[in-house]
Amino acid sequence: MGRRRTAWRRVAVVGAVLSAVAGAPGGLVLAASPSPSSSSASPSSSSSSATTSSYAFAEGAPSVTGAVGTADAEELSPGTTYRSSLPSEGKVYYRLELDGTSTVYVAATAVPPAGAAVATTDGVRVFLQDADGRSCSTDTAGVGAGRSVRPLTVWGARELPSGGSLCQNAGTYYVVVERVRRTVSSPGDWDLELAPVLEPRLRQAGSTSAPEAWDSATPAPPGGEPVAVRGGGGFGSAAALEQGVWRDDVRPGQTLFYEVPVGWGQQLYATADVGSSAGGGGGGSGTGGSGGGGFVAGAVNLALYNPVRGLVDDTSISYNGSQKSGALAAVPPVEYGNRYAVSGRVSGMRFAGAYYLVVHLAERVGEEFGDGPLGLTLRVRVKGAATVGPGYVGSSEPSGIFQVGVLGEGAGVAGGASRGDGGAGGGAGGGAGGGAGMTLVAVGGIGVGTVVLVVLGVWTVVGRRRAAGV
Repeated sequence: MGRRRTAWRRVAVVGAVLSAVAGAPGGLVLAASPSPSSSSASPSSSSSSATTSSYAFAEGAPSVTGAVGTADAEELSPGTTYRSSLPSEGKVYYRLELDGTSTVYVAATAVPPAGAAVATTDGVRVFLQDADGRSCSTDTAGVGAGRSVRPLTVWGARELPSGGSLCQNAGTYYVVVERVRRTVSSPGDWDLELAPVLEPRLRQAGSTSAPEAWDSATPAPPGGEPVAVRGGGGFGSAAALEQGVWRDDVRPGQTLFYEVPVGWGQQLYATADVGSSAGGGGGGSGTGGSGGGGFVAGAVNLALYNPVRGLVDDTSISYNGSQKSGALAAVPPVEYGNRYAVSGRVSGMRFAGAYYLVVHLAERVGEEFGDGPLGLTLRVRVKGAATVGPGYVGSSEPSGIFQVGVLGEGAGVAGGASRGDGGAGGGAGGGAGGGAGMTLVAVGGIGVGTVVLVVLGVWTVVGRRRAAGV
């Protein structure tokens, strides 16, 4: 009888898996969701320090040393996130060995040390070059009007196909990173995170021009009671959001990271509201936040990054102690052909996946209005129903980065959260109370038979171990 019950249990489990697979396009596999980290705590657990400028680097990221020339450049492998450092003077080089069919992106996040002096034009620049020193791409990010220490992210790309004749062949390429520095800046190295990503070629070539028209009207932001969330300290620990209203706290000098799953054909809209200071509409030095006349230009920066950490758009909000609101400009629906647009706000929306909302509050807000946290409300809308994306040949590295999963247990389960217009996709439960349960992740190309074989194999091993008394 015991064996019969065990057999029936196996049949039931396989049946459940088959039902799940049959109801989802492309098949489904089970993947364990990441365990909650300290960055996913409630807003009330914010650090009490006046300046929180640290960045949460990817856990377990291997270290790589930037070379002073190409001859000694260490190799980066797409799909692996690395940790390095960036000197105040000169360039550092890293090497890529690329095929002749794939597009490769490399994001570099430079992190100045806490307390460093920075100017408005301080920043970081990245080049991607071929073996002959010809540039495939270049990107620069600056500190900006807030003059506040914060992570700065730039991205380079070797794109195939492209409209030009450069950087089309297989071979050795180099990632070159350098500081953009004013003399008033503090000397010393900045920490650096490097994230190379491989995008495979399409199974069937499509149009090589950007969509001519798209709905650029900005809808009203969602309303309702906000859901408590705790923003992450880096891209790798970003808190997962879906459509809805989300409440957090942000301190002067702090940068918070959130991720929103956006499927093919969907549009993302986001607004950030910053609450009034304890002193109301007036500013003053010290912790009291009282007095009048306080004003910080570019106090709040709200930025949108795509799945490979490429900047899509950002906006800055000045602050005088009263509540302020800022919204990102409308971006087009996610479409492969967007990459051919001239505008970065359009070309950045080139693939589905986790899009990152990054919020920074300038350190000078603490000098003018006190170091207590300000209330932060994020209003996120994902418009449209997700569509089927282009067919890729092979897998991306890291795997699944251009796919959108199904909500895991506990994700977005709270008062004011609502689903997107037509289904926003989902995300792991790092936002409103996500647990360490299992997350269903959509994986195209994995058939029903593969899933069943895996389940049966695991079940058989477990059964044999139990029979053996292990």
